Amino acid sequence: MKRYVFLLILGFSALQAAAQPALSSPEYYIGGQAGVLASRVNFSPTVNQTATKPLWGANAGVVFRYARHKYCGLQVELNYMQRGWREPSTETTEEYSRRLDYIEIPFMSHIYFGKKVRGYINLGPQIGYLIYDNFPPSTAGDEAVQQKQRTDNHFDWGVTAGIGMYARTKAGVWQIESRFNYSLGTIYSSRAGGYFNLSNHMNLSLNFAYLWQLQPKDRKKK
Repeated sequence: MKRYVFLLILGFSALQAAAQPALSSPEYYIGGQAGVLASRVNFSPTVNQTATKPLWGANAGVVFRYARHKYCGLQVELNYMQRGWREPSTETTEEYSRRLDYIEIPFMSHIYFGKKVRGYINLGPQIGYLIYDNFPPSTAGDEAVQQKQRTDNHFDWGVTAGIGMYARTKAGVWQIESRFNYSLGTIYSSRAGGYFNLSNHMNLSLNFAYLWQLQPKDRKKK
């Protein structure tokens, strides 16, 4: 089922681009982005997490955008993401937080409207790979707590959607976006015999970006 959702989003992204009228000249953008990230992990069986106090992290990356059709383009990114979860303290345990850092590549349809100031929606699949886990040293009792074990899966995949706006100026493109990421992969094994049926990331981010619009050579001559 998860694979069907992933392929459905991928197919929708491709169809959106193909269905739009072509621009007289394609638009190319490249730049960088950075922001803050609030994250948690969806566990089943449930793990108690602080609803009002998610794990906060940072994210940053490189953005490439290509628009060949009116109102629709393609956006690809290479991002560094600080994900994880936070558990509240109890009468017998201290607060526990776990940070998992990923390199992530989303492939998104970029659906926009407007001219100098544009609103937009980004939607598409993403893949990622775990590069750092702040796995803490074991303490008394931790050996029996399943979510305090080392993660099983480094590869991550899922879907992402964002909404934002940007202004195109002579000094560049200034952009703000709110984005939601939902992983379809799990950090712990969900195969028969594993403790968790689900252990997938969910995170919400607020990002700021600065992009340069690259001008094709034929337009520069004009």
